[in-house]
Amino acid sequence: MSRRWAWMAFLSLLLGSCVQPIASPAPEPTTTFTPFQPLVESSQEPVEFTPAPMAAVEATSSPQPQEEEAQSESPDTLALWIDPALPASFRANLTLPTGYLPAASPKLAHVHLEPGAQALVSQWVYAVVAPFPTLEQGVSSTELRQAWSEGQAISPLLMDENTFAFFTALWGAPADGAVQVLPAEQLLDYAWEQPHAWALVPFEALQVGWKVLEVDGQSPLRNDFDLATYPLAAPISLVSAGEVALPPSDWLPHTNRRADHLTVLALTGVTALVRATAYTMEQRGVTYPGKDVRDWLRQADLTHISNEVPFASNCPYPDPDQRSMRFCSDPRYIKLLEDVGADIIELTGDHFQDWGREAMFLTLELYHERGWGYYGGGADLEEAQRPLLVEHNGNRLAFIGCNAKGSGFAQAAPDRPGAVLCGDWLFDEIPRLRQKGYLPIVTFQHFEYYTYQAQSLQKRDFRKAARAGAVIVSGSQAHQPQALELLDGSFIHYGLGNLFFDQYDVSKACRQAFIDRHVFYEGRYIGVELLPILFIDYARPRPMTPDEAEDLLRTVFEASGW
Repeated sequence: MSRRWAWMAFLSLLLGSCVQPIASPAPEPTTTFTPFQPLVESSQEPVEFTPAPMAAVEATSSPQPQEEEAQSESPDTLALWIDPALPASFRANLTLPTGYLPAASPKLAHVHLEPGAQALVSQWVYAVVAPFPTLEQGVSSTELRQAWSEGQAISPLLMDENTFAFFTALWGAPADGAVQVLPAEQLLDYAWEQPHAWALVPFEALQVGWKVLEVDGQSPLRNDFDLATYPLAAPISLVSAGEVALPPSDWLPHTNRRADHLTVLALTGVTALVRATAYTMEQRGVTYPGKDVRDWLRQADLTHISNEVPFASNCPYPDPDQRSMRFCSDPRYIKLLEDVGADIIELTGDHFQDWGREAMFLTLELYHERGWGYYGGGADLEEAQRPLLVEHNGNRLAFIGCNAKGSGFAQAAPDRPGAVLCGDWLFDEIPRLRQKGYLPIVTFQHFEYYTYQAQSLQKRDFRKAARAGAVIVSGSQAHQPQALELLDGSFIHYGLGNLFFDQYDVSKACRQAFIDRHVFYEGRYIGVELLPILFIDYARPRPMTPDEAEDLLRTVFEASGW
């Protein structure tokens, strides 16, 4: 199925339908043995980030028709016309150069700032967005322009008044019924209430609840974004009205999407390099499991791995038919985590203590040697409870997590390494982190349910973390994908599924999973991309095809009540 469907086909698809609440009792958490089948070829305090203040300049538009030539208050002062159709955020961040004053009308100006590419000085990035539970992935720029000029879409494209004025200046007046103008603060809620609703918004207006759609295969949420070729990098020009020399353009904001203000985080599910996964690695190569997803993981600025199993120097050769639930991994297998670009290791898993103290300390040492931060577990209880603080491109993130299953699951103590149990300490720490200027990211090793729907115990704890101030709450325990929820600006994903684990034969659902690509910009959490993956054997996932991805998204959106 092509990502560049016709505009009508895009908008005619229904969003995920609602499902009824679960009538039967919640399923009990289970541990599933995975039989093996023959393989088939196939803590320093971060530096505060403070944006440089810029004086706001508002354009005026009082006409003076009796004057036909540009005038100045003095021979050394030039008049600058700032077109009111320019983006409001662009105009708000202007600081005029010495010797320039804003002109009252274009006829009185020596120099014009205006929409268009005739003398390009800035490109303002916009995005096509839809309510998050939208199945469509993107649109072509040709289809978008046709919908604007010919009005062929089922629903009008939503936008605020300023966006309408700017794109009318660039593209001409839209066809009747092609556009609906609403106050900016009403766009998201209105779109969620309408079938097939899409909107056009500036990059700085992105927020949780929107799904950003690709345009010609590009998304401004990604690190491989190309400003020069993106169709919605709207041009702004500085034009001389006569023979006046133009000032240097270094006083202008050149874009509203600066790559050095962006942080992309890849959040993943279960990693356990044991049993049939480890056996496959021995047969195919240590980095074999990441072959098809490594680029997705390495493209992120920060890559999270929830590695549940310790590395042990005396770990035996893997047995694909192992029946014991006591696990270890050969230290050589850390090369896989290196190859996929691991930066942050979660230690909340059930099996961290399986091979004893020596293996746990060896595992922590291997992480220290590579400069990887870890959280949710550690050398003792104090370290296990400590949040991992990360600053990247001015975005201050705090990773914190715990094991919700109770004692007996790798429990850390004041004198013993292990995973940290959940408790009031977690929910008390989240608002403290917010007060210090961090965006808390909470991950749970929660009870395991083989259902797409989230269960009541999960909902209780995940929602409590979100209400405490976490911007992301993610389930690292699930062996299959689970439901999603948006709550007061927080994104909840109850379970992502496996990243590297051998449950290929358990069920179709256990072959499915997500990598969640979260995006932060200038100290705000602005959205997430769901990257669906599918296992092809006991070790290796690959990106889903468009048809496979649509099937999984529809199932998960329905399980989410959308």
